[in-house]
Amino acid sequence: MTSVFLFTILFVFLFMGMPISISLGLSSILSILFFGRDSIASMALKIFETSEHFTLLAIPFFILGGVLMSTGGVAKRLIRFSIACVGHMRGGLAIASILACTFFAAVSGSSPATVVAVGSIMIAAMTKAGYPLRFASGVICNAGTLGILIPPSIVMVVYCAVTEQSVGRMFLAGIVPGLLLAFILMVSVYIYARIVDLPALKRATFKELVVSAKDAIWGFILLFIIMGGIYGGVFTPTEAAAVAAFYAMLVSVFIYKDITIKDLPKVFIDASKSTTMLMFIVANAMLFAHVLTTERIPQLMAEQILNAGLSPLMFLLLVNIILIIAGDFMEPTAIILILTPVFFPIAMKLGIDPIHLGIMLVVNMEIGMVTPPVGLNLFVTSAITGQTLVQVLRGALPWMTILVVYLGIITYFPKISTVLPDYLMGKQAPVVLKKF
Repeated sequence: MTSVFLFTILFVFLFMGMPISISLGLSSILSILFFGRDSIASMALKIFETSEHFTLLAIPFFILGGVLMSTGGVAKRLIRFSIACVGHMRGGLAIASILACTFFAAVSGSSPATVVAVGSIMIAAMTKAGYPLRFASGVICNAGTLGILIPPSIVMVVYCAVTEQSVGRMFLAGIVPGLLLAFILMVSVYIYARIVDLPALKRATFKELVVSAKDAIWGFILLFIIMGGIYGGVFTPTEAAAVAAFYAMLVSVFIYKDITIKDLPKVFIDASKSTTMLMFIVANAMLFAHVLTTERIPQLMAEQILNAGLSPLMFLLLVNIILIIAGDFMEPTAIILILTPVFFPIAMKLGIDPIHLGIMLVVNMEIGMVTPPVGLNLFVTSAITGQTLVQVLRGALPWMTILVVYLGIITYFPKISTVLPDYLMGKQAPVVLKKF
């Protein structure tokens, strides 16, 4: 009875247009008041306990680092290097956009930030060179999703906080799938460009390539600081996020000098707005997950699925369907926080690798970023280009089909996700289920 009331009231609030954070918190509180045994004081304590999770501390630092790099010149230098590398190919500006999204994703951890940083420059450049606006916006909208698949990723941090998995292992698992998706997108754009005869730029000279690489080197150093520091045992992923934010500030202010010390308060305010919004969603979603666990909803669902004899492959297919539908209505972080406590125990009992499950969830979140009515990348691209949401969606749909096909590949070929962490960190021991 509690579960029916909980989900019914949640969807009622969502269809009323209530923000996802308020919907989650209010539906949880009403469920506890009417059916639960917890007090209001215990609910407040639960929100505080979940919000102070050490792993979640990485989120505000990654957000701050992303804002600093977006406004501090790192993005435009990575774009310049990408154009020098592949701009001479047919459809080179579009391919360079995907390559730039790949580079920026490796230092930002955010999909909307990647779309803003790369799209604000490359969409205008593509249309000026003769590319259709619909094509340019569609490519950027989809390539920007690499921001949550290529580590460091805020969504991965949230998944690890919920499931108590290793953030370092999860980051490693995202490298091969992220690079594979970037490669597939670039090949698809190249084939399309050959068919419709999109323009190509003049090949960059070796000197231009070296100069652009030298100019972008500070952005690449940040990648080595984050990943090298984590896997070299210098600092934890949370500490790496703090180091990345501080490094981004130094580079933006004292090396590139694209922002001044006087600009920093505005940068901090912009980052704090995004952090506050995201952490408020996290706190309320954690409360929602607490209600689920208290009422044993995940355990009951796991028992029913196991008794029904559902195979691991069929379960993963069911998970994909549910997540794609959820992605139409909810923000990725909320989806991870709400549905992971439901899916994770079932997946572990079916023998599914938790890291593989995590990467699969992230790819689903990528699709959710470009599907209406809540796809954040659609709104960001619309704001950049001045197009309506429908116009952006029409441009994004052909490339979104590639993401859907790619989801199938990731789902049924788990080695793509696990090969690198298993090779570098050894095979993971079976997960002992704990109470979320």
